[in-house]
Amino acid sequence: MATKVSSAVMRRGLRVIGVAVRSEPAVFTGAVVASAVYGVMTVATSWALGWATESVVIPAFERGEFETGAAVATVAFILGVAMLKALGVVGRRVLAGILQYRMQARSRGALSKQFLKLPLSWHHRHPTGQLLSHAASDVEAAWAPLAPLPMAVGVVVMLLTAAGGILITDPVLALVGFLIFPALAVLNLIYQRRLSPLATRAQELRGEVSEVAHESFEGALVVKTLGREDSEAERFRRKTEALRDANVAVGRVRGMFDPLLEALPTLGVLAVLFVGSVRLSNSAITADELVQVSYLFLLLAFPVRALGWVLAELPRSVVGWTRVQEVLDAVGSMEYGTAELDRAGPARLSVEEVSFGYAPGLAVLNGVTFTAEPGRTLAIVGPTGSGKSTLTQLMIRLIDPDAGAVRLDGADLRDLRHGTVSDHAALVLQQTFLFDDTVRGNIALGLSTEDEDVWAALRLAQADGFVSALPQGLDTKVGERGASLSGGQRQRLALARALVRSPRLLILDDATSSVDPQVERRILTGLRERAEGSTVVVVAYRMATIALADEVVYLEHGEVADHGRHEDLIGRCEGYRNLVTAYEREEAERASIDADDEVMA
Repeated sequence: MATKVSSAVMRRGLRVIGVAVRSEPAVFTGAVVASAVYGVMTVATSWALGWATESVVIPAFERGEFETGAAVATVAFILGVAMLKALGVVGRRVLAGILQYRMQARSRGALSKQFLKLPLSWHHRHPTGQLLSHAASDVEAAWAPLAPLPMAVGVVVMLLTAAGGILITDPVLALVGFLIFPALAVLNLIYQRRLSPLATRAQELRGEVSEVAHESFEGALVVKTLGREDSEAERFRRKTEALRDANVAVGRVRGMFDPLLEALPTLGVLAVLFVGSVRLSNSAITADELVQVSYLFLLLAFPVRALGWVLAELPRSVVGWTRVQEVLDAVGSMEYGTAELDRAGPARLSVEEVSFGYAPGLAVLNGVTFTAEPGRTLAIVGPTGSGKSTLTQLMIRLIDPDAGAVRLDGADLRDLRHGTVSDHAALVLQQTFLFDDTVRGNIALGLSTEDEDVWAALRLAQADGFVSALPQGLDTKVGERGASLSGGQRQRLALARALVRSPRLLILDDATSSVDPQVERRILTGLRERAEGSTVVVVAYRMATIALADEVVYLEHGEVADHGRHEDLIGRCEGYRNLVTAYEREEAERASIDADDEVMA
């Protein structure tokens, strides 16, 4: 079983490397050629040493005098070899780095594209921390073998050249020295079998640690408000200690086998020196041949170790590549048609028998039908869990319905060309997100928008007053997630970001809940009166907001319980009346209790 696992990891690891070679053949070839130059020049160093020993050192001892010309020639020879060797090292490392980082960049780009391509329903099932781990540690692990790969391939030339030189110099010493190779092969095989499962577990734990860390950072406010700092720190500690133990286990295996892999070639050199000394005393070889063979055997250890470095990275590479491919191969991407829409006036939104559930058998919406007529304001009202936010995601096509259709100007959203919905419609959520950018950057968000248009959108969102009071106005940085602004200010900037695009359909998912009723009234009135005109769909809870709508759709348990004008629904629908008047009734009851307390006092 261990042999099957090891061979499977080897095959999959080589396939991953093959992807890189096919993607960057010129860079890989250049790196291998540079590594081959390094390998040949390393072997040439032994020839230089052997020649210097035979032509300069031994004659100097025999004659008792030193020849300057021969010494200069020897130094020039050795320096020339060293320079070529240095060039090979530089070329190998630079090109190997280019190969590795290009593949990392390509993988991260593909992941980012896939993250954006996959529908929101897929993201609901995958934690953000796990996605960050895919883009960071998994990508790095997948292409980690590329750093030592050109060296390992290139030094095969060194291995073959050195082995050939040894055989030519003295076959007997070659036979003695080559006995280390079967031992090294067996030791490497055992090494990989022991290391592979441990490295796999360590890589998986890196993803889990990233996931917990991201959750902790994202939920920092919840953790602090509930006083759960210690328990959250304990949860993170358990994961990090598990990762520590996994890395220690990997380190122990490496600590056990690395010295053995280093020692075996040295033992081979000692055996060669012993046998070589005997043969030298019998005049079977010369001193320069013994020096050359011994040095070549020392060099043979390096190619073996270089190959070992690649093999040691393969288990992590396979795990990282597998985790990345799971995302790249994920299904569920949205299909788009070719239909276009005319950009003229407010849009007509139709929701026809729409049903949706996040899991089989758990319907959130069931047969929802209504129409928002062009230029009118429609409010969607319902108790918590009735499917209002899910409905807004369907109307902007972040997700697709399980049954039924959502239509814009009569066209099914699924038949529209990619990007058409966002060209004609905009969604503003209650939980707004602002980038660590300027006010202008957050509103334009990539559009080439004139400042006059930005200010017009800010005025309509009732945000021009506080923006003009900021230190640098539109150029003021708002901080990460808009940390320097209040909740109401962030909501109004998010609304301005939608308005600057002049959407024909504007969907507000309780997007004015953080502003006071007077400001909210001015915003909704301005939307109704603006020249471009928009059809507005607003998810609302407050009576003041609902009363401004032309029509109201009341949801209960994922179905349309009633539909009509606010004045009509409040008279005929008990559930609607109880919901929208709950706040006023609570205030009245509280005032009555306070009055009774005063009378009793």
